[in-house]
Amino acid sequence: MRKYTKEHQWIELQQDGTAKVGITQYAANELGEITFIELPAMDKCVHGGEPLCVVESVKAASDVFMPVTGTVAAVNSPLEKNPAPLNDDPEGEGWICLLKDPDANALDSLLSREQYDAFCQ
Repeated sequence: MRKYTKEHQWIELQQDGTAKVGITQYAANELGEITFIELPAMDKCVHGGEPLCVVESVKAASDVFMPVTGTVAAVNSPLEKNPAPLNDDPEGEGWICLLKDPDANALDSLLSREQYDAFCQ
């Protein structure tokens, strides 16, 4: 199940109870060419709505906000050397981190794909 935020992040629950987090294609398009990402620290607990990490593009630096409360269990470390997947496949290979113990109840307040697409219109 994948959900979206109005801040243009996505979160997808995995079968093992963890959740992947990333930016949407819309965010990647708006940012332009992303040249750098400061990934979140491992084992950091971040609350929903708080900054998770920072991405820099040719246009600006921007915070990526945490969709729900959770603890960073893994990061997509290849993005540090090559942030291209954030531009080319932000909702696939460009995922940012994996959360353990995500607040599954908070997912109910996030947008479905259809709601997110309508929001972006």
